[in-house]
Amino acid sequence: MSLVRIALAGEGGQGVQAIAEILAEAAYHEGKQTIYIPNFGIEQRGGVSIAFLQVSDQKIGAPKFYKADVIIALSERAVARTAMYSDENTLFVHDSGFDPSPEDLPPVSKQVLGLPAIEIANTKLHTKVFNIIIMGAVIGLTNVVTFESAREALEHKLASKFENDPRLRELNMQALEIGKKMAEESLWEGVEHNA
Repeated sequence: MSLVRIALAGEGGQGVQAIAEILAEAAYHEGKQTIYIPNFGIEQRGGVSIAFLQVSDQKIGAPKFYKADVIIALSERAVARTAMYSDENTLFVHDSGFDPSPEDLPPVSKQVLGLPAIEIANTKLHTKVFNIIIMGAVIGLTNVVTFESAREALEHKLASKFENDPRLRELNMQALEIGKKMAEESLWEGVEHNA
């Protein structure tokens, strides 16, 4: 595996920092090199939060990056805030629950992809697991960690919550799996449409 640079962005409270932290832990336990840098304003709820994550099987040269391989933007403001990290090699993903205005989308990207994570969370699972659907999507889009490692890291991060409410464990694991499958299917459809 070569270096993978991921930027996750959303409104404060959408859980992008938790996703990056869990993925970094999963990568670390797989013996990979990883750097996670959170970026959010003083208004943790109500402001745009960005998590920068790098994962590699070799030493990572610099803690910061200027262009991402994958950007996942979970709100309209997050789309605008992350467009500058995109280039011709970037897969730019947004939640399909909103239509980003063309001027907010990056001027250059490899592909723009909409995923219905909020809709699936609201209609099939629970709003609380929206960010875990996105975590599964990151795995489906990048294979940055194995699904099993992600499950173990999620179990570790939320162990006390799972202990208090065992139904929450199943809900989170379902969300992880749904997100992964949804992303893999969307990538496959994108390849077919481009053929």
